[in-house]
Amino acid sequence: MTHWVPELLAPAGSLEKLKVAVSYGADAVYLGGQKFGLRSAADNFTPSELREGVRFAHLHGSQVYVVLNSFLHDQDFEGLPEFLSLLEDCNVDAVIVSDRGVIEAIKEHSDLVIHLSTQASCLNAAAAKLWKDLGVSRIVLGREVSIDEAKRIKEKVDIELEMFVHGSMCMAYSGNCVISNYTQGRDSNRGGCAHSCRFEYSLTKNDEEKKYAHFMSSKDLQGIRQLDEFINAGIDSLKVEGRMKSHHYAGTISKVYSEALSFYKNSGSFMSDDLYRWEEELSKVSHRSYTSASLEHTAGFDSIFDERQHVSSEANMAAIILEAKEDQYILAEVRSPFHVGDTLEYLPFNGEAIISKVDSIIDASGESFEKSRPGMLLRLPAIKGARAYNIIRVYPGGQL
Repeated sequence: MTHWVPELLAPAGSLEKLKVAVSYGADAVYLGGQKFGLRSAADNFTPSELREGVRFAHLHGSQVYVVLNSFLHDQDFEGLPEFLSLLEDCNVDAVIVSDRGVIEAIKEHSDLVIHLSTQASCLNAAAAKLWKDLGVSRIVLGREVSIDEAKRIKEKVDIELEMFVHGSMCMAYSGNCVISNYTQGRDSNRGGCAHSCRFEYSLTKNDEEKKYAHFMSSKDLQGIRQLDEFINAGIDSLKVEGRMKSHHYAGTISKVYSEALSFYKNSGSFMSDDLYRWEEELSKVSHRSYTSASLEHTAGFDSIFDERQHVSSEANMAAIILEAKEDQYILAEVRSPFHVGDTLEYLPFNGEAIISKVDSIIDASGESFEKSRPGMLLRLPAIKGARAYNIIRVYPGGQL
């Protein structure tokens, strides 16, 4: 007997990150085109990359959602109908939108499925019903909504609901913030957020000595221990934040949550010693201290990430596998340098990391080196179970 589980939705900041996330188990990915999204600094998709990404995702049984969640002024609508036609031609599965005017334009110029962005700050059943009546098929709830509140919305409104399960949080209501506009001249709600809330600020009170603090910076969300609550509430999709983050992040987060959901699908529970391994893996991606934010109760003072807390460093991604010939060799592209004698961790699509010592470093032409360098193509010894888009990490400390 199998049990129902929600969709796992992962970020795809680039074509290669899309392939990594899908290969590590993401049921769907979300990405941005060259315009109309909120991550203008990401490696957003060109039309040809979009076509290839959708083909790759669909071949592996995953869906692709494109963000159109910028707040547009009248002049920003130029080119939108043509972009919608491109998305239809590429067979994307849905678009994620925050602006009601954009929703009307999408309905007028296409038959694309519409998801409501968290930027719209939908927090209650009345708003959910209104958006449904306007043609939205799924709502990405505001991050201020608890799982219990989401469950009540689901019971009152027959519509798909999506909630964030992991990643960076925002001190403003679902990103509706203009601090970057004033500190950097960059419009937060049109793709230019400078993350000014993460800065250190000086505070004074009654001419007292200045206090330096990160009082607007939030800890990062981690919801792996709330997965059963998401399932019981009937949440349709669990979203991971992070289109600006690394390949290692995209792969590791997709792998961990996919494995956890697969375990539940087959067993009906999360009672597994693997929970500790999953949490350990989540600690290896770059993150601020973790919090459950508002998933169980309203986020409070303890969700603030201040200057006294350590920002965890990401595990060192050594390479990514481009091709794996069973019992022959692995062709990998180096991302971070490592030496002969170091120990590498191969991160399979399922299960624990495979540890292997580097006895030699040989490039694709057969030349030997003592140290690899970024961009090199290496022929590594075959590892059972290795596949294209597997991530290779340098073992902590370099050696066993």
